[in-house]
This record gives sequence, structure tokens and C-alpha cells, in this order.
Amino acid sequence: MTHNGKVYPAADAHAHIYPQKIAEKATASVGAFYDLKMDNVGLPEVLLKEGRAAGIDRFAVCSVATRVEQVRSINAFIEGECRKHPEFVGLAAWHQDIEDIEGELEDIIGRGLRGIKLHPDFQEFQIDDPKLMPFYRAAHRRGLPILFHTGDRRKDFSSPRRLARLLDKLPELTCIAAHLGGYTEWDAARECLEGPNVYVDTSSSLMFISRDEALRSIEHFGTDKVMFGTDFPMWRAGEELERFFGLGLTEEENRMILYGNFARLYGLGDG
Repeated sequence: MTHNGKVYPAADAHAHIYPQKIAEKATASVGAFYDLKMDNVGLPEVLLKEGRAAGIDRFAVCSVATRVEQVRSINAFIEGECRKHPEFVGLAAWHQDIEDIEGELEDIIGRGLRGIKLHPDFQEFQIDDPKLMPFYRAAHRRGLPILFHTGDRRKDFSSPRRLARLLDKLPELTCIAAHLGGYTEWDAARECLEGPNVYVDTSSSLMFISRDEALRSIEHFGTDKVMFGTDFPMWRAGEELERFFGLGLTEEENRMILYGNFARLYGLGDG
């Protein structure tokens, strides 16, 4: 993409995709959960079309499992889309009630997926539930970062304070606290979340907070730990990029947030 005469590689660090047969229903369900009108449908081809038009080169794609039996089928779908589209970096689904943790992680690694996505509010578990510690430790051992939906004042499952409590016990865990650390809980995220292994993305944040607050969050977490994201299909890449560039960051900071941090985190070797 080009902005003010500068050419930037860019990645969307947070995008949801669904199979054709459930895409409309799944997208509508997300819209209903957040009381938002969804203009897009979460199909891979729509993500690619809109992203490419805006100048996005790579996409971290994921979907959420609300039942254990959905995990394998979702991960097979994500794997297949990554094979069809080299632009995709696949994040695996997981469910808190999986019993064979090592076996499921083996399956994820075998599929070439690069991390794991969790949405505690949809899946109805608390981030710091002690029963999940064996999973978190095993994911860390295998080098799989975890993308958490973080924050929502309406619920307590995904509070940034819960993520902070988890990191007190497992500070070496590499995680991405989505939505600048906590959707609707940006103050709390800045107060309690920090650490060398804590990344955040900009998805579902920049339209809700002021430029000054966004810059405070970016300064708190560090420009080397922030990644651009859209939360597709909730928001359009072009509009999110306009909001991002409106922050007025330096060229170096733009390069890190738009692509460099993403490439480093997922081991792409071209950041």
C-alpha cells in the first residue's frame, strides 16, 4: 500500500473467516452479539478482495469453536484456506473442554497453523481459569502464540485483569490481547497488562476511542508489540487503515505496526 508517498507492506492480524454454508449465519450471530449491523459476510474471498483493494498483503485468519466437536472441522477449514491462499496465516480453534491437549496440539502443528484463537465471551470461560493452565503451558512449549479476544464491560470472562492474572502465573506465554488490550476496557488494559511477551492489535478499537487514547495505549504496549487488525468481517480494511494513519505515527512506527511485528511474531522471515 502507499500512504503519503511511502510504500508499506501490510498485514491484517485479526480476521475471521467461515465456510460458505455457515458464513451468513455466523456473521449475523457476531453482529447480534455486539448489536452491530454487519455489512460484510465473513467469506475468505471477501476478505481477500477487500484486503487487497486496501493494500493488505497478509492476513491472520481464524474462527471460534463453541463446542469441542467443532475444533477439528474448523482447523481443517483454516488449513485448507491457507493452502489455497498463501497470503493467509492460520490460527487454530480451541475449546476449553478438550481433554487430549497434547494430541490436539499435535494436530494443530501438523496442519501448519501458527497460533491459537480464543474468544472467552463466546466460549464462556474465564481466561485465568486454573483448569486451562496445562493447555497454556503446552501451547507455550510448542511455540504457539494465543490470540485472546480481550475486554467487554458487559461480561467478565475476558477482562484484561484476568489475562494479567494468567500472565502473573505464566509470564513467558506469548499472547495477543486483541482490541488494544481490552475492548471497552482500554484504561484497565493499560493499568494491568504489560510484559515482553504481550502483543496487542488495533482491531475494534480505533473507531471507539480518541486519537490521544489510542496513542497512550500504543506507547504503553510499545510500537514493537502492536499490530494492525480489522476484526473482519466487522470492519472494512480501507476505513481501518484511514483511522490508523490518522494517528500520525512515524514511518518507522507505521512499518512495525503494519507488518514488521506481525512477520516477527509468526516467523515469516520477511519483516
